[in-house]
Amino acid sequence: MKISKALTRLKGPQTAPVFVLLHGWGSNEYDLPDLLNYCGAGSADYASLQAPIAYGMGYTWFGDWAHEGVPEGESLDRQALEAAQAIDDWVATNIPADRPVVTMGFSQGGLLACHLLRVNPKRYAAAVSCSGWLAPGPVAGDAELASIKPPVFYGHGAVDDIFPKSDVAAMGEFWRGHGTLTEEIYPGMAHSINMPEMRDIQRFLEANGFVRPQIW
Repeated sequence: MKISKALTRLKGPQTAPVFVLLHGWGSNEYDLPDLLNYCGAGSADYASLQAPIAYGMGYTWFGDWAHEGVPEGESLDRQALEAAQAIDDWVATNIPADRPVVTMGFSQGGLLACHLLRVNPKRYAAAVSCSGWLAPGPVAGDAELASIKPPVFYGHGAVDDIFPKSDVAAMGEFWRGHGTLTEEIYPGMAHSINMPEMRDIQRFLEANGFVRPQIW
């Protein structure tokens, strides 16, 4: 698997973070950059990657799934690792090694935003997962990750029925042990993103020094 297309803005100072944006099932690289305007990162550098597998009118990170873009078990472990390694290779080729990278994604992309920290713990400064879930098997970087405990934001809707509740619980449990977790649950929200979540992401990014604080 190889990333062949990305929408990028990489003009900022070398000390400023780059946001690597990872879209969800059936979407594309144009889906997420506008969200940066709603979480205090509207002027930030970013690389929004197109998933490499065509699906319908868009693209997918996983080619096989149990339902609605959601693989399970060993299939999920295998496909998540393959996709994360392809993204990590793209980052190594296109983003200077001394620039901080914050991963941010929705659904499939939310899983991968966090999975990248498991694949290459020292390369990624933080992860933002919107309605993501956890690939259940062990990854080589897990032990090192637990010693680093990078900041991780995990937001999801209280009525999201795409994943079993056990998968959502597993995501939170893993990142409480391997990261510095901020988890937010949004009443009435299904498999989506809302403005309260955007404001919480902004607070998370401000608190960890990735964007400048703004007056509310």
